[in-house]
This record gives sequence, C-alpha cells and structure tokens, in this order.
Amino acid sequence: MKNSSSNKFSQWELFPILDSISDAVFIDDSSGYALWCNKACMDLYKVAPKDVVGVHVLDLEKNGVFSPSVANLVLEQKKEVTIIHENKEGKKLLSTGTPIKDDNGNITKVITTSRDITELSTLQNKLQTVQGTLEEMKSFEKLQNQGIIASSHSMFNVVQLAKRLSAVDSTVLITGESGVGKGLIAEILHKNGNRKNSPFVTVNCGAIPENLIESELFGYESGAFTGSRSEGKKGLFEAAQGGTIFLDEISELPLNLQVKLLQVIQEREITKVGGVKKIPVDVRIISATNKDLHELVTENRFREDLYYRLNVVPINVPPLRERPEDILPLINKYLEEYNKKLNEHKQIDQNALAVLLKYDWPGNIRELQNIIERLILTCREDIITADELPGFIKETTNESGEEFSSGPMSLGNSLAKAEKKILSDALNKYKSTRAIAKALGISQPTVVRKLHKYGLAVIDTK
Repeated sequence: MKNSSSNKFSQWELFPILDSISDAVFIDDSSGYALWCNKACMDLYKVAPKDVVGVHVLDLEKNGVFSPSVANLVLEQKKEVTIIHENKEGKKLLSTGTPIKDDNGNITKVITTSRDITELSTLQNKLQTVQGTLEEMKSFEKLQNQGIIASSHSMFNVVQLAKRLSAVDSTVLITGESGVGKGLIAEILHKNGNRKNSPFVTVNCGAIPENLIESELFGYESGAFTGSRSEGKKGLFEAAQGGTIFLDEISELPLNLQVKLLQVIQEREITKVGGVKKIPVDVRIISATNKDLHELVTENRFREDLYYRLNVVPINVPPLRERPEDILPLINKYLEEYNKKLNEHKQIDQNALAVLLKYDWPGNIRELQNIIERLILTCREDIITADELPGFIKETTNESGEEFSSGPMSLGNSLAKAEKKILSDALNKYKSTRAIAKALGISQPTVVRKLHKYGLAVIDTK
C-alpha cells in the first residue's frame, strides 16, 4: 500500500491525461488564482497555459479570456455553476465550475471544464426549425380537417385570429374582396364560440329589396302593410336569438336602416314594423363588406357612428393573388369535389395548371370554384388542356405553361413543380429569403429549406 506522499503525488499524474482531452480544464485556488490549465485552453480560449498560471480569474475576465469567469461565480455562490457563453471567436461553450471542499466545507480549489457546443447548438437550431415546420404542417392539417383549404401563412393567421375572437362576443367586421371567403370566416367565429349550438343566420343586405329589408330584419306585426301575413312574422334578428347574425354586404344597408341597426347594437332590442313593443334580442353581430366603409363614411354614404360600432375588431381576408400557395390546393379540392358531384374523372394537364397558377383570380375563390366546375362540364376529354381554358385567363397570364411537360396532373409532381415555379419567381424578384418569406406569407426558415429542396440558389438571408 502506498504512503500518503505517494497518494499526493499520484494526483499530479492525472495532468498528462487531462492534457490529452479536448475539453478545456482549469484549476484555481480558493482565492481565485489559476494553478494549472491543460493544452485545450489554447484551442478554446486562445491563451497559453504559461499566460494563465498565477493570474487571478478576474484579471483574466477583464482581459477578455473569459466572459464571464465561471470559477469566480463558483467562489461567489459557493456551489457548482454551469453556463453557456461564447469565446473570442464567437463559438458557444458549455462551462461547468465545480468546487472542491475540505472536511469543514471550505472551498480549497475550483475545477472548471469547458466544451465547444457550437455544432450541437447548430443542430439544435436545425431541429427547432424542423419541429417548427412539423407544427406548421399539423396546424394546416387541422384546418383542412375542418374544411378550410389554407396553405399560406396569411390565411392561417386569419383563421387563428377568428378562432381567438370566437371566444368573445365582440362585434366583428370582416373585410376583403368579393369571393375571398368572408362567410367562411364568419362561420368559424360562430362554430368555435359559446353560441355554436344556437342559430347562425346569414343576411345578404344587398340582395333584399330596400322596401322589404326592415321587415326581413326585424319582422312585422299583423296588418303592418298590404300583403303582409295576418299573423305577422318573425324577423331574422329574432330567428338568430341566442346565436349569431351575419350581415353580409353591410355597405348596401340603406341609411334609414343604418340608424335602426345602430339602435339594436346599443340597446339590444328591436321593434317590429307596425309595432310598438320592444323585443330583447341576444345575438352576436358579425358584418362583412368588400368596400371601404371608411371611404363611404367620408362620402356620407355610411354612418360614422355605425361604422365604429361594427368595426370593434376587424378581420381582413387577403385576396387569392396575395396567397398563391392556396391556389393549387383549392384547384385540387374543387376538381375532386365536382368530379364526384358530376360523376366525372377529369384531370388537369400540367400546362393548363401552370396557366391557372399564373392567373390573378380577381374573383378569388368563388371565381376559381366556378372555373373548375365549368371546365369539368364543358371539356369532352378526361384531360383538360391549356387550350380549353377560358380565353381571358390565357390572355391575362400570357402563359401556356411550356415549363411543364404534358400529360395528366399528378398531385405530388404538380405540387412540387408549381411550388418550385413560385419560389423561383419570388427569388428573381425579391433577392433575399426574408423578403420572399414576407411576400409569400411563410416563415424565413421554410423558404431556406424549400430553396435547398429544389436546388435553387441560396441567397443572402439578411
């Protein structure tokens, strides 16, 4: 058995071993002066052992060797400390300082180890990007399971906002061009809220004759006017009791009815045409318009006080041309839907698909839906070619889709080719991944990933 002096000597035999490892190792005394460090300190901290020994850790910290000194943190806190910090070259380091104590609990030495985790950190960031992409895919899948076709971030954000607002009874004004799906957003507000089991009543304010709209909204009493029912009639506000009334095309509401609607919002009660009795109504009011109500206010065509009552929480639904990622999924949805409805098996030639993807769709989703139905009805062959597309679409796009090979549409290949075409066009136009992400309504990491996927040039991401 070795004596005590041999035991003390054996610990120094560890130094050659510590010199052979890639982790940096520092040994400091209880006062904070460096006693020893291994060769790896040169690689991680760019400091030679001879320049460390005998120097106080705070002086090393002041000279920028450490930022901060883990050993000093251990001496201050009297316990083991682990931090992540950077060296002079910006590499990420994981450093752990461990106190060595005597039998009385006093610190005699501090041993600090540092490891380069830059690559691990990079991998972790990549993993987070992948996880974020998976979460995006799950979120979009949930939307599609609810009948909502949305692959763009802009539309996804609209739907998420609608779901958040469904939990409250605030009046919502939905704006957007004709055919963008404002009615769908109104249904989301209703179906995800506390009123989902109560009526959802839609009123198209522009489709009801002006002389009838008041009686339609508020109902009428017996004998209120010539031709009225003898027993009177409930109005749409009463029909929506406990639920939601959706006033579409609210800009078409006559000025005299705007006054009465304002009273309903303020007082939560209606009076039937020809009646005097006030009837309490418990309804959530959602309105929609494809016009600029604020501009109509300045033109004295819409009441300012009603505008502010309706516009408590606005939701703007972007047009289809601003969310091109949604075009292809919508085409496939309506292609499948009308094939089934009309007992057909039509497919779209990839050249025709390229033209449809280039078109601006001024009528938005409603126009796209009608075009797909028309093509299935009018095309005699099972393959719909670019020649059979409406002339105004071909003229507007000035495209024939030469980039795509002819043949029936394969969903996977067509999605990939269309996505590559959109990204390529955006790449030529915007020059940076952040600008592309903003224009397409997707995240910047998603843009980078897809550029790599399709072999497109990787550009400056700043």
